[in-house]
Amino acid sequence: MPERIVITGGPGSGKTSLINALGDSGYSFLPEVSREVTETAQRAGIDQLFLKDPIQFSQALLEARIEQFHLGQDWKSNYLFYDRGIPDVMAYLDYLGSPYSPHFKELSQSHRYDRILLLPPWPEIYIQDQQRYESFDQSQSIHDHLVKVYKKLGYQSVEIPRGSVDQRVEFVKDLLL
Repeated sequence: MPERIVITGGPGSGKTSLINALGDSGYSFLPEVSREVTETAQRAGIDQLFLKDPIQFSQALLEARIEQFHLGQDWKSNYLFYDRGIPDVMAYLDYLGSPYSPHFKELSQSHRYDRILLLPPWPEIYIQDQQRYESFDQSQSIHDHLVKVYKKLGYQSVEIPRGSVDQRVEFVKDLLL
């Protein structure tokens, strides 16, 4: 079974660019699923499911991320990167101040990753779009909630410094040595 490595951070911190570059370098990864959940809801006429019904949105994300976690069991590589992890769901709900069932925490505790890599907020690369509606200040707050949730679950995350995508890839490769 591969080492499971989550790359997380607030919206617009460069996670997907880093994940894609790691994939281009030959590493295995599983993509972020929230855009897919958002786009499915939009096709059904719900513009922002996360804002309209955060629990329904979060439950859909939780299920998709658990499915991704289980896919990793049979992966044939040394490392498997995840664009966000199961605990991210709790962090976003905490950010909203939305109460949630204890099963969110139970599932986060029973599905453990090997490493958590955290990308800090970065105003110079932050861009809003149709799925990323948060302001930069909100992205910073989400980042803070991610740090708290992962720490509360017993993880020691490693912050990936700001830099070009290539520099970030090299930083991650050095961590794997």
